[in-house]
Amino acid sequence: MDQHADPPTRDNNTTTESTDPPQRFTRKEILTLISVASVNFGSMICYSILGPFFPTEAVKKGASQTVVGLIFGCYAVSNLISSLVLGKYIVQIGAKFMLIAGLFVSSCCTIIFGFLDRAPAGPIFISLCFVVRSLDAVGFGAATMSAFAITAKIFPNNVATVLGILEIFAGLGLILGPPLGGWLYQTFGYNVPFLFLGCLMLIMVPFNIYVLPSIEAVPSKDSFFRLLTHVKTILVCYVIFTLSAGVGFLDATLSLFAINRFGLSNGYVGLIMLGLPLVYILASPLMGYFTDKYPVCGIAATIGFCLLGPAPFLHIQSQLWLLVVMLGLIGFSLAMSVIPTFPELISCAYEIGFEEGLSTLGMVSGLYEAVWCTGTFYGPIVGGIIVQHLSFEWAAVVQGGLAFLGVSISGCSV
Repeated sequence: MDQHADPPTRDNNTTTESTDPPQRFTRKEILTLISVASVNFGSMICYSILGPFFPTEAVKKGASQTVVGLIFGCYAVSNLISSLVLGKYIVQIGAKFMLIAGLFVSSCCTIIFGFLDRAPAGPIFISLCFVVRSLDAVGFGAATMSAFAITAKIFPNNVATVLGILEIFAGLGLILGPPLGGWLYQTFGYNVPFLFLGCLMLIMVPFNIYVLPSIEAVPSKDSFFRLLTHVKTILVCYVIFTLSAGVGFLDATLSLFAINRFGLSNGYVGLIMLGLPLVYILASPLMGYFTDKYPVCGIAATIGFCLLGPAPFLHIQSQLWLLVVMLGLIGFSLAMSVIPTFPELISCAYEIGFEEGLSTLGMVSGLYEAVWCTGTFYGPIVGGIIVQHLSFEWAAVVQGGLAFLGVSISGCSV
C-alpha cells in the first residue's frame, strides 16, 4: 500500500483505525496556507479593481476600446513571458524569494498606477499604462506561480482540495475588488483605490517573509517542450485558455456595456461584477473534490455567454437581472473547471516521466500561468475589437463558442 497517503490505512478487518482522530495540518502546512491565501487575496483584489472605472477613465484620456483591450492584454503577455522564464528557474531563484519579490514589485506598480491620471492625455498616458501594467504583471506572475508550486509541494496528496480552499481568498479578492474600486473611485477619485491597495500589498511583504517556509530543491533537466508533447496536456491547456479568455473579455468590456446599456454608475457596475466571483468563491471548496467536469462546465459557460448580451440571434431583450444571473452561471462553470486543471497538469507531467519535486511543479505552474495569460491576452484584445466593430453581444457569443469547442474536444479526447 502507499505509505505516503494522508488517510489512515483502509483495513476492513481492523476497527481501531476508524476511531483515530483525523490528521491535522502541521505548522509548516498552516503557515503555507496563510501565506498563499494572503497572496491570492492581495493579487486578485489588485487585478480586479480596474474593471469598474479604468476603461471609462482611459477613454477620457484618449484611448479607444481597442487600446483599452490592449492595456488589459499587455498584462497577460508580460505575465506569460515571465511565467515561462521564472517557472523554469524557480529552484535556482528560490520559491520563497520569488513570491516575496513578486509581491513587492506588484504592490509598487499598483501605487504608481494611481498617479497615471496626472499624465498628459493621449500617447503619453497610454504608453505609461502599458509600461506600469507590464511590470505589475511580472510581479503578479512571480507571486502566483511560486504560490502554486509551493502549494503543490507542501500538499502533494490533496492539491485540488487545498487549491479549492485557497480559491476562497482569490474569490474574495475578485469580489471585493470591483465594488471597492468603484466606491473608492466614485468617492475619492482615481488615485485612492490604487494607493490603498498598493499599501495593503506592501504590508503583506514582511508578513510573508515571516510566515512562509523555505523550500530546498534540486533543479531538473526537463523542459516545457517535452511537457507539451503530451496530447492530454494540450487538451487541458485549451480548457485553461477558454476559461481565462472569458474572464479577460469580461474585465475589459463588461463595465462599458453595463454603463451604456443600463445607464449605471461605476459603483453599481462594481456590484454587478460581483455576480461571477461570488458564485465562484461559494462553489470552489466543493469543486475541489471533482476533477472530471469539463464537458458540463463548458456547456454552462456557453449558455452563460450566449445569454449575457443576450446573443442577437436569440431575439431576447437585454435585462439587467439576466446579465447578473448569467455572470453567476459563468462563475459556477469557472469553479468547476479552474480547480481541476492544475492537478491535472501535474498528473500529465508525471505520466511522461517528469521527476517529482519543486522543479517540475515550477514548470507546471509556469505553463499553467502562461496558458492562462494567453487567454487573458486574447480575451480583452479580440473581445475589444469585436465590441468596437460589431457589439458586446456578438463578442460574448464568440467566447461562448470557444467554450463549446472545448466541450467537443473534451468529449472526443478524454
